[in-house]
Amino acid sequence: MTSDKNTWDTIVIGAGAAGIIAAGRAAHLGAKVLLLEKMGRVGRKLLITGKGRCNVTYDGPVAEYYKNIFPNPRFLKHAFHQFFKDDIIEILHNHGVETTTERGSRVFPVSNDARHVLKALLDWMGKKNIDIMVNTQVQKLLVENDHLKGVLAMTENGKQEFFAKSVIICTGGKSYPATGSTGDGYCLARQVGHTVIEPLPALVPLVVEGNVASKLQGLALKNINAIAWVNGKKAREEFGELMFAHYGLTGPVVLTLSRFVTEQMNNGNKVEICIDLKPALDEKKLDARLIRDLNEHGKKQLENIFRNWLPSSLIPIFLEILQLDGKKLCNQVDAKERRRILLLMKDFRFQVTGHPGFREAIITSGGIPVNEIHSKTMESKLMKNLFFAGEVIDLDANTGGFNLQIAWSTGFIAGEKCNQ
Repeated sequence: MTSDKNTWDTIVIGAGAAGIIAAGRAAHLGAKVLLLEKMGRVGRKLLITGKGRCNVTYDGPVAEYYKNIFPNPRFLKHAFHQFFKDDIIEILHNHGVETTTERGSRVFPVSNDARHVLKALLDWMGKKNIDIMVNTQVQKLLVENDHLKGVLAMTENGKQEFFAKSVIICTGGKSYPATGSTGDGYCLARQVGHTVIEPLPALVPLVVEGNVASKLQGLALKNINAIAWVNGKKAREEFGELMFAHYGLTGPVVLTLSRFVTEQMNNGNKVEICIDLKPALDEKKLDARLIRDLNEHGKKQLENIFRNWLPSSLIPIFLEILQLDGKKLCNQVDAKERRRILLLMKDFRFQVTGHPGFREAIITSGGIPVNEIHSKTMESKLMKNLFFAGEVIDLDANTGGFNLQIAWSTGFIAGEKCNQ
């Protein structure tokens, strides 16, 4: 027998983006909700999204979502139909947070402060019908005669059992473990028979061989093509901005490629990143430009004409790799040397040796397979009254607000359906 004191209609595990929306929606529909958070405060990961600015969502057509979400974006069709970008923006507007749409259709709070987003969501969630416990780590799902009964958790007062008609797991993935995302939800899901697609870091910087990247630390390259080569074959490419760091490569194009790269490396494949510094010019057009510049400035030193072609910090690196004397006059550069310059501009290559792991990954790929979850309710197909929302599901996306929208939409559906 259980007492009313430790019995709720719904227990939500994890007070991040998905958990707050799930708890709020369930409570608004009249459910008595217990929201459990292992950390000392709610919404810790939300506060660091978008570098503390919080990229709330992507203000574009649903077709763009499907292009940017992996591995099975169509699973979200019903969830997006029920709760989408305009709905989360409306919640924020109704609770005092104005938003603005920036380059790439990315939606941010006008204040550029994630704390305002979190406060607005907590105000929307309200306190009616909701009990919140922090510093509480759920260790086990309580199942009796194949029926879900509640959870066992370690609290500030020791182990306690909490009972409910339904449980929603919103524990996130394994990225940024300092915020509490350490894969707890996977362990809970396995307890009732779920499989887990191996979690891997996604949207993560890449570590590369050699010291060239460290010498270029801080340099940002815009309008370049970054191409991932796997075992000597061209596999993926992205156009945009790349940045060098002391350990290797980062920036939007690298983060987008990283999901594919980490998967390939996990399978034991050799991965290289090739940077095309002049993607607007094919080899023939680039060669014509090099010839023209070298002829027009024949009496200038080579290192000076390089300034017309590359950022200044790249010049000594190029001269070193090409083994060219920067003091050499342009009219002394022969066809073979010009060819080598051209090829390096079109294929500035780095071998990937690893990544910083989950501690610097923005998101996790892998998790609970979508074929084990009902898409219209987010309920487990294996355990009645168990629901999933957010990053714990095997869904992840490129940067741009897509990942948070997955959390909002799946959290809302789970909160709505958990007591029907």
